[in-house]
Amino acid sequence: MAALFCGIIGCTSTPPASNSQSADSARPSEQIQSESQRLQAFFARTFEEDLQRSPLFQSYLGIKWNYGEWDDVSEQHIDETIAIAKSRLQELDGFDTSQLSESEMLSLRLFRQQLLRELANDEFRHHTYIVHQFRAAHTMVPSFLINIHRVADESDAQAYISRLQKVAALFDQVIDQMRVREQLGVFPPDWAYDQMIQASRNVIAGAPFDSSEQSSTIWEDFQKKVNDLELDPQSQQRLLDEAKSALLTSVEPAYRKLMHELEHQKTLTPDGDGVWRLPDGDQWYQNRLNWFTTTDLTAEQVHQIGLDNVERIHESMKGIMQHVGFEGSLQEFFEFMRTDEQFYYPNTDEGRQRYLDEAKAAIDKMREALPEYFGLIPKAPMVVKRVEAFREQSAGKAFYQNPAQDGSRPGIYYANLYDMKAMPTYQLEALAYHEGIPGHHMQRAIALELEGIPEFQKFLSATAYTEGWGLYSEELAKDMGFYQDPYSDFGRLAMELWRACRLVVDTGIHAKQWSREYAIDYLIKNTPNPEYDAVKAIERYIAMPGQATAYMIGKLKIMQLRDKAQQTLGPKFDFAGFHDEILKDGPVPLSILEEKIDAWIIRQATGE
Repeated sequence: MAALFCGIIGCTSTPPASNSQSADSARPSEQIQSESQRLQAFFARTFEEDLQRSPLFQSYLGIKWNYGEWDDVSEQHIDETIAIAKSRLQELDGFDTSQLSESEMLSLRLFRQQLLRELANDEFRHHTYIVHQFRAAHTMVPSFLINIHRVADESDAQAYISRLQKVAALFDQVIDQMRVREQLGVFPPDWAYDQMIQASRNVIAGAPFDSSEQSSTIWEDFQKKVNDLELDPQSQQRLLDEAKSALLTSVEPAYRKLMHELEHQKTLTPDGDGVWRLPDGDQWYQNRLNWFTTTDLTAEQVHQIGLDNVERIHESMKGIMQHVGFEGSLQEFFEFMRTDEQFYYPNTDEGRQRYLDEAKAAIDKMREALPEYFGLIPKAPMVVKRVEAFREQSAGKAFYQNPAQDGSRPGIYYANLYDMKAMPTYQLEALAYHEGIPGHHMQRAIALELEGIPEFQKFLSATAYTEGWGLYSEELAKDMGFYQDPYSDFGRLAMELWRACRLVVDTGIHAKQWSREYAIDYLIKNTPNPEYDAVKAIERYIAMPGQATAYMIGKLKIMQLRDKAQQTLGPKFDFAGFHDEILKDGPVPLSILEEKIDAWIIRQATGE
């Protein structure tokens, strides 16, 4: 995503509602249109400027302007990004807001708040781990080339080779950023380095890097894409030779250099796991909570919300335990759910395929029920895929990848099937609804397809909104009549419990100085998830401080707003109208979401 539009936005103040309303009726229409056109031109220009500065964002959107390039992650580029943000803030002050419509005022607020958030983050520019075991250059390169870089003709293949040739330069920039952090004392925990080194080794394992008969992941992908072009033999061989040369002269040395740096920094990282161990770590963690939740909640408040909801969900689980006739404690029921073979498919190709097939079937069935609950339905297709072998050991349990805006790539729900014991069948439904439909695919694909809003607004990252929607979707599915199997309904509660526990362990690790082991033990004792699940989750929360708190905070806000709407409107409440109001402006901070729903409630109540 373009540098200026990669984070969460927030709302600190609300422009007077009467400002735009009275102005719209008082100003001549030609003046209103003139200022509106100027604002739309500003949005269009700045979006294209950001797009020009990010070849990766271009490729995600299916655009091929700089198809053979990587993003610039140098210090100079970041300085330029911040200078652009400051300049744009000044430019925003030049608009006469009294001449703008309500929707234009919303867009302007979102743009301004995004810039302010980005500038606030710049104080902690070097606190973010430039490499960690979940999302960093060493896994991004193969994942991007395989999943995003399409090869439709010979020039696309040449651009692929160009990207291979430039991996060395990209990794040099990454290593420079690592060394800046080394001077400041900012390192991931020591155990994370082994995972990053192993994942890097995996990328350069196989042909042409060694004498193995099995091709490396990137080499296999490139060969397949070139073979599919049906070129003449001479052109095909030339491309293959150039790619092999780039793999051996750029990619392999870059990965070895990165692994050497990782080995070096592993010896320097301070003891402990949370960001409290870093310089000004407590301030940075508050910044992370603000960023990801789009609220001003403190670590202590988030921790308590987590504890309260863990207790609530435990009580609901006891009801299901009694319904299925299980005799024993809740912890004993957890152990039963962890270990009973009826809830797990075999750790075989057949077992994995069965899981994928059933996840697809659940999503297809949900798709049929959508029209009663949604007016906005995405046009983009969605597929279910297994996480690729090269990254499945370090990747999360499941995740979603946006479709291309031009329709060239579907939305993808990735299921990590490395260890089938970590993917119980009783969670299959809820996970599919969260990552697919009506969860992330609904929200993100709809945002891409929205008309009448500026392009930047479709790509704002508001984690509490997007992940809150995903978690809300799990409960919405119950309202829609799904989870007929009580064990599947338990799985829904188990996933909500997981997000409630995240509030406890994330703040525990980063604000209360919990160790990795203590946090893992908390998850094992308080959830039915297996130990492997708990280990990978805690390692993720350590790598990305604060991010895990967004899910439950966002879901609770959406449920609160829905309850308010249902109580206020009674029979006038309409699920489709409520959901469309949430989705129709793209991602927004929770405070603005509340304003939108409050206004929708008034319109529904008065019939406007």
